Amino acid sequence: MLRCTAFLVALAWLAGLGIAEEKKVPLQTDLPREVLAGTPPDVLARLYPNLEPPSDKAPELLVPEGTTNVARGKKVTSSESDPIIGKLEFVTDGNKEGTEEAYVELSPGVQWVQIDLEQPMRIYGVYVWHFFREARSYEDVIVQVADDEQFTQNVQTVYNNDTDASAKLGVGKDRPYIETYQGKLIDARGVTGRYVRLYSRRNTANSLNHYVEVEVFAKPAE
Repeated sequence: MLRCTAFLVALAWLAGLGIAEEKKVPLQTDLPREVLAGTPPDVLARLYPNLEPPSDKAPELLVPEGTTNVARGKKVTSSESDPIIGKLEFVTDGNKEGTEEAYVELSPGVQWVQIDLEQPMRIYGVYVWHFFREARSYEDVIVQVADDEQFTQNVQTVYNNDTDASAKLGVGKDRPYIETYQGKLIDARGVTGRYVRLYSRRNTANSLNHYVEVEVFAKPAE
């Protein structure tokens, strides 16, 4: 009886600190249609054996109940203010279809897009779709979160597949992957921040950088 009472007291204390275990539910989002042309993913996987092959199952991630996509309609800025194709607002407009009216194209070299979530958020997942109408892989894909738009305060890296540090943001340990309509779901593990920045350098089809959509699943930080 004493042990049970002590456990309940400890649980109440943890809840008071805001670190009690939250109820987890599967992350929910809508996937775009599969529209594939050009090199098939299995051919690309043979050409680049270091790539993580696409799965036949949709990505899964458990997140705290009440977690939503807080990036929808939020302001997007970039290392390139005048994209080659498309508009920066395409990144958070909810259109994931990957048509020419739905993606933004940036110049060669290390480029980034950045989303202002407007307030500090506890981020559990970042879901990104690059161009997926033909199988390809993007190089130096790095996702960071920070408290300020200059990315000088509380900068945290939640994904990095830059294995040779060519983007000069550290050596990444994540495996490059093949783009598909299923996108890439990144576990952000509850990091806090207001701004999300996504980098890339080129892709296996050409030297350009593309974004179709980015979703950020989070809850307001307390």
